[in-house]
Amino acid sequence: MVDKMFENNQVIVAGEIVSEFQYSHEVFGEGFYMVDLSVSRLSNSTDIIPLMVSERLIDVTEDCTGEFLQAAGQFRSYNRHEEKKNRLVLSVFVRELEFLAPDDMVEKSNQIFLDGYICKEPIYRKTPLGREIADLLIAVNRSYGKSDYIPCICWGRNARFASGFEVGAHVQILGRIQSREYVKKLDMQETVKRIAYEVSVSKIEFLE
Repeated sequence: MVDKMFENNQVIVAGEIVSEFQYSHEVFGEGFYMVDLSVSRLSNSTDIIPLMVSERLIDVTEDCTGEFLQAAGQFRSYNRHEEKKNRLVLSVFVRELEFLAPDDMVEKSNQIFLDGYICKEPIYRKTPLGREIADLLIAVNRSYGKSDYIPCICWGRNARFASGFEVGAHVQILGRIQSREYVKKLDMQETVKRIAYEVSVSKIEFLE
């Protein structure tokens, strides 16, 4: 059953480490740390993807900034309470990793597969230039009765297709993880820059 849960949510990302390790939490004596990975897009821009790594997988006391890494795992979420409401926090939970030489970097350096359920009514819209977009929130089951909630964005005909899904619909998604900066207004004078993470969908399939 546990293996089946891992099949529902599979991620492979490869890129350059662009931060030091920061302590996150401990579970049964095992420490977990966050580190940022810069992953190139085909458009020559980059996505900054947060990895959650066990101290048993890598020496977290070393500064690995500038090293190239491939990580495989799952895209996970949890709710962090701040500013009187919960904020969805996303990261790649790393199960396996290996260091790479820059020449070993492959084209497909950012891939994700999700098998889950629509848990919020899709939001369909068009950009000022007429491009179709649909925002989805996918619940992916994890072991021990937990679920991860993954924001996904569809484009064009995929957006049109996904806009008709009902809450509870079973879907499979292929895509990549992307990051985008936005500015959040805290009050009349104060704003803060934040990064949002979502899955950019390349293929989506409705399962009966």
